[in-house]
Parts: sequence; structure tokens; C-alpha cells
Amino acid sequence: MTTSIEKKAPETILAELAAMATGDTDWRGGRVFSLVYKAGADHAAHEELVAKAHALYASTNLLNPMAFPSLKRMERELVQLASGLMHGPASVVGTVTSGGTESILCAVAAYRDRARRERPWVRWPELVVPTTIHPAFDKAAHYFGVRLRKVPVGADLRADARAMAKAIGWQTIGVVASAPQYPHGVVDPIEDIAAAAQRAGVPMHVDACVGGFVLPWLERLGRPVPRWDFRVPGVTTISADLHKFAYAGKGASLLLWRDLAHMAHQIFVATDFPGGIYASPTLLGTRPGGPVAAAWAALHALADDGYLELTRAAAEAADRLRAGIAAIPGLAVLGRGDATIVAYGIEDRSNRQDAEDAKRSAIRGWFGKKVGLDLYAIADRMEARGWTVDRQHRPASIHLTVTANHAQVVDAYLADLAAAVTEVRADPALAKSGTAPMYGMAAKLPVRRLVARNVRKVIADLYKPTAGSTP
Repeated sequence: MTTSIEKKAPETILAELAAMATGDTDWRGGRVFSLVYKAGADHAAHEELVAKAHALYASTNLLNPMAFPSLKRMERELVQLASGLMHGPASVVGTVTSGGTESILCAVAAYRDRARRERPWVRWPELVVPTTIHPAFDKAAHYFGVRLRKVPVGADLRADARAMAKAIGWQTIGVVASAPQYPHGVVDPIEDIAAAAQRAGVPMHVDACVGGFVLPWLERLGRPVPRWDFRVPGVTTISADLHKFAYAGKGASLLLWRDLAHMAHQIFVATDFPGGIYASPTLLGTRPGGPVAAAWAALHALADDGYLELTRAAAEAADRLRAGIAAIPGLAVLGRGDATIVAYGIEDRSNRQDAEDAKRSAIRGWFGKKVGLDLYAIADRMEARGWTVDRQHRPASIHLTVTANHAQVVDAYLADLAAAVTEVRADPALAKSGTAPMYGMAAKLPVRRLVARNVRKVIADLYKPTAGSTP
């Protein structure tokens, strides 16, 4: 089948692109709490600067830093700035990647290759990780033939350092913890876990994709932040996303190494290609220059004062959300709030003395839902009010990654949440409509392969050819 591409005028193309976006989530208005990180409602100039910087380097390629020394300079300066924020020694090196997942994939592949060279007895490489670790590590393990030894977290939702230390064995190639972990926003006990890694002689990765560019500023604002960065002996690598709280353009992340000797295992080289010697320090071949330039521009435009102010706004918005959510009967905030992530679920009333409350909490639905209030039904009612909702499970909860841009919507969100809770409490049948039954069942099904198969089908269906469509 042959087709032809219809030629369109530039103004028509731009108008059609704008029209396509009308059905997207209102991220500028703060109606989504992840996916996009915006530097506040009054930062249109910053957004424009980042876009212009990206456009200036949109056609450049960091695959060959000798052809584009400007990009290599920007990458080096981004690494140096991040290392300074994270208290790194002068030996810290690193690369810009396309996002947190690529940073994590590079780290896992390098840890595996390091073990192959230095510990040849390792035949079935394992990473020791908490159960709250990001799924990018599952993806890396799947791609690179690594097993994840997952250790349950404690009652405070932080990694259990003692249990992780016990899980380290002869096949362990590295240990991982988060600062903070994504689901609930708590920082794992990095110092204790790193000490265990040092004793075992294995490297440790800190996943600070979310926290890398917010925790340093929270600490400077005087908020209590557990030590998590290169000040901790034993921390070998840190991943930190520039396109999150550094408010840079998508997609840009950093993978930092304590020294070049460790990073050397990240570099891939092919010498037999007829087209010449090929070398690459990251997973990507072509490395777009636009995100690198946009990140460099963002850091220099905002600088210390700008990031402090944005972090203050995000932290205060998160505080207001936690307090407002906790004040709504039936809801409870999860985690201790180390960062600006807010997670909440249904209040556990099983320990209340009130006999009627105890009786109600003892009555469970088929999938363990408490009678009268279903979290996933609340999520449905929030979406009906125009919010994009991130549903979580184990335990059932709703996730909010709070940025400076959300300061404008805190009151509206809390008002809609209170109304949604009232609506669900008044009509328990809502738990049997919308997406609530699906999420509730998926969270409780013991056969995870069945869940994965169904989700894979849903995603695959998104890529089905459309009847009558043309390429």
C-alpha cells in the first residue's frame, strides 16, 4: 500500500497541533500532580526560555561530543552543579540521560558489567531493593538478566535497613534505596543501607530521580532531611531528574558516579563496525541536544534564589494539602512527608474504641474494601471534577507530587475532595461503577501474572491500527 503525505501550511500545522492538545490534561492549571513539573502559575517566562533554549539545540547530537563541544561543556557543567548540590567530591563524574528510567537502566547495566569483570563467580546477578523501589528497576532487571531481591518495607514505609543487609549475598551486585521513594515520599535510611553495602563490598545506588533537585533546597530551608547523598560513604551512584524539580524540559536526567573508575563500566564500545569505532556512555545512540540546553538554561535562570522560592512554595502547598486531607473524616495521610509528595488513603479505624466503628471496619467487601467509603470510587469522583488522579495500591492510596504550580489549586482540590468523599459515603454503589471495581480487583488479585497480562492487553490495544487510517 502506497500513501502520500499531505502538504500543509505552517500556520495550519500549528493550529492543528494546538487543537490536538485541547483534550490533554490541564497541566498548566495544576490539574495533574505528576507527569509535568511546572515552575508556578506566574513562570510563563521561564517556560518560554526553556523552550527557546531547547529549540536552539534541537538538531544537535551529543553522540559525538567532539563535533558538539558546546553540548559536552553543558553536560559537564550540569554534572558539576548537581554534584555541588549533592555534596559530591571533586571526583564525581556523570552523564545526562533522557530521563530517570535511562539513568537507572545505565546504572544497573554498569553494576552488572562491573560484577562480571571483578567478581566472575557471580552467575545470577541480584540487586537488593525495597518493595517501594521504582518499576524502572524491574524493567532494568528484565532487560539485563538481573534478579531483584525485594525486601518488605517497615511500618513507616521506609526500607528496612537490617532486612536489606541480611538479603545481601554472594550473587549481590548492588544495593538500591530511594530519596525519596515515589509512592509515599519518604526517604529510605540511606546511611544504614550504605554501611551494609560497604561491609559487603558492593556498590549502592540512590534513586533520587524525584528528590535530587528538591531535597537540597528543603534542607537549606531548614526542613529535616535525612542524609542521602554523596556525604554518605558507600553511595556510589545517584540518579536525579532535571525535568522534575529542576523545572527543565523533557526529557533530561543525570546519572552521577562517585568517580570515573566506577563510571567506566557504563561506557559501551564496539570496535568491529565497518562504519568505524562506536562508543557511547548511555543507552541512547543519538543524544538530542535540546534537552541538555534546556536543562542548562533552567538551572542558570532560576539559580539558588529561584529554586529556594519554588521549593518553599511546593513545600507549603504540600503542608496545606496534608493538613486539609487529614481533616476530612475517613481519610488519612501516609508517610512522614520528607519531600513534597503527598499520599493518602482510607483511615484505619480498627483500633478505635468506639464499638460501632469497630463493627463497621470489621465488615469487609470481597476485595477488602471498607463499607461506606471506597478510595477508588473517590478517585473516580475526583476525575469527574476535572482532576487527573494517580491511583496506588499496597496499600490503596492516591498520590500527589506537589510542585510550586500546585499552590494555586490547594483550596480547590481540598473542596472537591471533601465533596467526593461525601458523595461516595452517601452512595456506596459508586464503588461498583466506573474504574473503582477494576482498580480494587487488580490491587487484590493474588496472581500478578494475570494482572500483567490484562494490563499488557490494554496497552497493546492503544496501538491497534485505526480502521480507515493512513500512515
